[in-house]
Amino acid sequence: MKIEIRLFIWLAPFFVVVGVLYGVFSGWNEPVGYLGIPLVGGLMAMIGAYLALQARHIDPRPEDDEQGEIDQGAGDQGVYAPWSWWPLVVGAGSAVAFLGLAVGWWVFYISLILGVIGLIGWVFEFSRGQHAH
Repeated sequence: MKIEIRLFIWLAPFFVVVGVLYGVFSGWNEPVGYLGIPLVGGLMAMIGAYLALQARHIDPRPEDDEQGEIDQGAGDQGVYAPWSWWPLVVGAGSAVAFLGLAVGWWVFYISLILGVIGLIGWVFEFSRGQHAH
């Protein structure tokens, strides 16, 4: 996680400086810019701090080893279901949600129902039939 920690922690001061420069060049007339950009830096610092704390509790990954070889990362990386249709349902719910923001709130409410059904189906996909726990 060293790469991710460096990415987030090093970009945090960049966003703070850019936010201040934005405020200077815009004459401090637009509060969204000079407040929002440093807040992004704060969020980057929070994510970097969280990753740094979590890195203490887990073993180093093969990507973190300077002398690491490619075959150190071989093996199972997780459980994936290539036959699953539930991600498509969640994606359709997200697409309808963005449509609802443009068209009307009633479409957004329909997308919430579709998204919740897709998410529940995706989470409990392996909890039925042959794969039930």
